Amino acid sequence: MTEVLPEDWLAAVEALKRDGFDYFDWLGCVDEIGRRECFRIVLVVRNLGGGAEPRMLSCSLPRDHPRIASVAAVFAGAAWHEREVSELFGVDFLGGERRRLLLSPDFEGTPLRKDEVLAARTGMDWPGAKEPGESDAVPGRRRMVPPGVPEPAVWGDRDSSQPAAEPAEVAESAVGGRVRRRRT
Repeated sequence: MTEVLPEDWLAAVEALKRDGFDYFDWLGCVDEIGRRECFRIVLVVRNLGGGAEPRMLSCSLPRDHPRIASVAAVFAGAAWHEREVSELFGVDFLGGERRRLLLSPDFEGTPLRKDEVLAARTGMDWPGAKEPGESDAVPGRRRMVPPGVPEPAVWGDRDSSQPAAEPAEVAESAVGGRVRRRRT
């Protein structure tokens, strides 16, 4: 995987296309919170005629203002992927399409960011089962917290006089599979 700077992103993609990697395969985003304070944009292109291995480009973007040039003018198929990343992670693709793709127009938030609290999961019991009906088959099974729900002491039941939790603290506590504690 080749790492490029955000300002060199578009030029690097254009260079790959000139080198015969003219088949767009995939573009996505990785939230690296907990390891680094950034998002990683990854692009995969292929040279179908040359038999070469796929090429992967990677670029790190700051969490506070993730912005990068759109490559949709180079690879038209990238437009859908950029819209998805923009909507779900909050990355701004400069010169790209801004219309919503997956979420309703009134939805607020970026649901695939690791520091985004999934409020719907905190509002309902998680059965602790992998298949429907499985939790009924095991009597007395403990209720498990769903993945993506932080500890109540970090988010939710937090004392309002305390300062808000840092995004890294929320992400670190949002580990599924722990037993739900009863409120007293």
